[in-house]
Amino acid sequence: MQHIRYQNSVMQVEGIAISDLASRYPTPFYCYSANTFRQQYRRFADAFADFPALVCYALKVNSNQAILKILADEGAGADVVSEGELRRALAAGIPAGKIVFSGVAKTAAEIQFALQCGIHCFNVESESELYKISEVAEQTNSSAAISLRINPDIDAGTHAKISTGKSENKFGIPWKRALQTYQLAASLPGIKITGIDMHIGSQISKISAFDQSIARLVDLIAQLRELDINIRHIDFGGGLAIPYTAEDTDEQTLLAEYATVIRRHASALNCQIIFEPGRFIAGNAGVLVTKVIYVKPVEQKTFLIVDAAMNDLIRPTLYDAWHHVAPVIEPDVKAPTLVVDVVGPVCETGDYLALDRSMPKIEEGELLVLHSAGAYGAVASNTYNSRPLIAEVLVDGEREHLIRPSPTLQQLIDLDSVPDWL
Repeated sequence: MQHIRYQNSVMQVEGIAISDLASRYPTPFYCYSANTFRQQYRRFADAFADFPALVCYALKVNSNQAILKILADEGAGADVVSEGELRRALAAGIPAGKIVFSGVAKTAAEIQFALQCGIHCFNVESESELYKISEVAEQTNSSAAISLRINPDIDAGTHAKISTGKSENKFGIPWKRALQTYQLAASLPGIKITGIDMHIGSQISKISAFDQSIARLVDLIAQLRELDINIRHIDFGGGLAIPYTAEDTDEQTLLAEYATVIRRHASALNCQIIFEPGRFIAGNAGVLVTKVIYVKPVEQKTFLIVDAAMNDLIRPTLYDAWHHVAPVIEPDVKAPTLVVDVVGPVCETGDYLALDRSMPKIEEGELLVLHSAGAYGAVASNTYNSRPLIAEVLVDGEREHLIRPSPTLQQLIDLDSVPDWL
């Protein structure tokens, strides 16, 4: 079901019109559909319901506590990359035994805290990290469950800044060194080998890249078992794409193709399977709501200067990401269009949300929404130009709740401390 849509010519999130929300919450703000989060989690989990599967939501995409509570209630685990994310997951009610800890720079303090909590496992990204986990485990008289994140050196066909499975990327153990590194792990005190892991990138629609990468892991599992190194789970990571444009493959078709590949490889492995979806669950569950401050025509195009900026949604500037932009009030299908750039107030030429878009005539004061903003939006925002973090609003049917307020300018200033000698 589409929970963010036009109804009676007004864009709605579930049962509430965005225009009504904008009368109660100053723009810009993020707005999320609770039932889209539930729907997307269930779709993913149901695709593997006949396997011993653990779906670990990737907190990096959207870690608001209300969102985590929704997913915890659905039975989700968590994929975390910092102690902060681990504490968020635990605070939302996700059991430690359903949490995997990824990331290339786990500190000794983070490792110790995760061991105390009893997480499912560490996804180890380097031999140096392996030694550190062993050291901390031995010091604390603990046993650390680990899997090695294998870098299969496969091109996922995604944006260079979100590709993580090629040899030149910083992530994972090179697959050609995997056997030696597993043998090292087996020799270290405090280490308990439980699995094998991969994560080759984000926004991947090239299903063959998953197929090739998994094939390398399956081959490694067979070799490891011959060495009496028992692999009890395989973590396929995340990265499945979502549609940002009408031309993109729809989510359910892509999920079905992905599930076919997983099933073909996993059926004979006789082990638990783990996934780390993030964008697939969160991406199309949220919108960014913004207001047009000025309309500025120039020779080649028209600038729509809005109150949201790159510090609120950095994806277009950072990744050349495309977000569909639409007016909150549905335009007439026969309305004439013009070419616009949607830009923000930040003092950077790179401060844009959309470039060269064909849109109906927009007036100053009109509301716009940027779709597919539920992932990598609020979590990556900042206070550049002394612009406070913007609010986040959750809609669940006919109910709404401010799940993160925007701080006042004075609260932002008060974060600084001036020494008494000045």
